[in-house]
This record gives sequence, C-alpha cells and structure tokens, in this order.
Amino acid sequence: METTTARPNLYHFTHDLLRLWTKAESLYRSGSREPEKFFDEGELETLAGLGLGVMDIYDYVEDFVSRGEPDFASFMMITAERVFYFRDEMEGKLSDHKIAESDLPAKTDEVGGVAWLPRILEKAKGKLRGELPSEIMYGCGGDRKFAKSHEFHLAEFLNKVRYSDSDDEVVAWVIGRKS
Repeated sequence: METTTARPNLYHFTHDLLRLWTKAESLYRSGSREPEKFFDEGELETLAGLGLGVMDIYDYVEDFVSRGEPDFASFMMITAERVFYFRDEMEGKLSDHKIAESDLPAKTDEVGGVAWLPRILEKAKGKLRGELPSEIMYGCGGDRKFAKSHEFHLAEFLNKVRYSDSDDEVVAWVIGRKS
C-alpha cells in the first residue's frame, strides 16, 4: 500500500529540522535512549511531511553525541537530498517497502575492486527512497570511513546516486576520486 502525504512546502524545512535536531540532541544528552518518545504527534507529522521518520534524526544525533560526527550541517545536507528526492521524484508519496539487512550486499562485497561500495550504493538508494529500516543507517561509521577514504561527502554521494544514469557511473565516479 502506498502512503500519500501532501506535497511538502519546503520553505521552512531547515528551521523545522534544526528545531527537531536540537530537541533530540538535548534528550539524548540527558540520557534518553527511546527514540519513539522523542517527538510529539505534530513533530511526527512534520517529519512524515518531509518523507522522514524518527530514526532519520535519532541515528545522526546519537552518532554526533557519542562519536562527534556527523555534525548538524552534514545531517542537513544528507537529509536535504532525501527531502528533495521525496518531493520531486516521489511526489510526496511514502514508499511502503523497507529494505532488509539481508537485502544489502555484505560489507566485504566488492565492485571494481572496492569493498563496501556495493553496500553503500544500495543504502544510498534506500535512503533516497525512504526505505531503510530503523536498524540501518545511511551515514553510519562504516559509511563515513568509506566516504573519507574516497574523499567525498555522504550528501555528495546521494546526489551522485540520484542523478547518475547507472550504478556503473557511480562506481566509476568513486574509483576516479583517488586517481
């Protein structure tokens, strides 16, 4: 079943996300570890209107507080890619499909001789479509390590995945980053 929301008005979405990030960060720093209790009904509606869920904020706040990254600016850049994709490509309609961990390539799988690339590529597609389940984070520590070693920003990678004609084009782009 396809869930439909109103086409989001994005004029204030960065303000909304800053407010929700700040609230989540404060709750997390105070010891709260129950993401399902972080946001009230109106805030959940705001997130849903952007094609987002609680974990789209919680995971980034958790990693920022516990590991120092990604910071708010990186979260915003990554999230903006999802929000724009949701509005423009999905026309404000939420997908009812979720990717299972078993659907993802193994962390050791390679393409073009590059381990992790098949996995992050599928996670990026899932992030753009809003199909990652709560236990899978695009931008996790492994993704960040991969992005750093290949000299790209995770938001840049999402953008490349979105606008490339094929996976092969993305693979060549990643491999070419270190050339």
